[in-house]
Amino acid sequence: MATLAVPLWDVNNGQGLRQLAELGLALVLSSLIGWERAAQQKSAGLRTHTLVGIASALMMEVSQHGFSNVLGLDNVSFDPSRVAAQVVSGIGFIGGGIIFVRRDAVRGLTTAATIWLTCAVGMACGGGLPVLALAVTALHFLVVRGYPLLLSKVVPGPTPSVVELNMTYRTGTALLPRLMETCTQRGFSILQVKVKRLPGRADPAAHVLLELEGSADTGLLTSALFQNDGVIELALSASDGAE
Repeated sequence: MATLAVPLWDVNNGQGLRQLAELGLALVLSSLIGWERAAQQKSAGLRTHTLVGIASALMMEVSQHGFSNVLGLDNVSFDPSRVAAQVVSGIGFIGGGIIFVRRDAVRGLTTAATIWLTCAVGMACGGGLPVLALAVTALHFLVVRGYPLLLSKVVPGPTPSVVELNMTYRTGTALLPRLMETCTQRGFSILQVKVKRLPGRADPAAHVLLELEGSADTGLLTSALFQNDGVIELALSASDGAE
């Protein structure tokens, strides 16, 4: 029985170089999307989005070219597009792991959607559709960066944000209730409180993590908290909110 010999890596006609170029484009575009998420301090950042984009592009290359050596043989029938379909289904596991519900708030939706979009960009690169991949990447920045600015002009009032307050304070003076009261007086609601005592210190101290939600000025909040003599260290950072 005659077999069909089809080279998987034909440099002469540029197929191998084109595949490398498509993987390189997926690397660049997914890295740009991941950089934007990392700049927003989201749980899935540069490395996650870059790996998703490259892997999706590679799976598309496999879907298109990985079965060339068996095409045309007798009794061989398959649909290469099924590989791409499984990529779309499989990326849901990563996206679903980012979404979580805390009290009445659903968080991580935009980051999960961005991972799904990065998968699509990688598939477009691997599928030989660079123009679409570039266009969708540009649209991502328009939606993620441009829409909040537009909404801030259309919808009056600031949008509440979620921040994490890491603080070390001296224990034994009932300072924590006063600090929490200061947060609420400054316009923040307390979503979560975690306290951990710090052994081995000359003065008894503890570390507290406060997850706050509000639209007030965080700088004024930090200044008010530092006015308490028992506060040793204080750091304020953005939490992975609903976006």
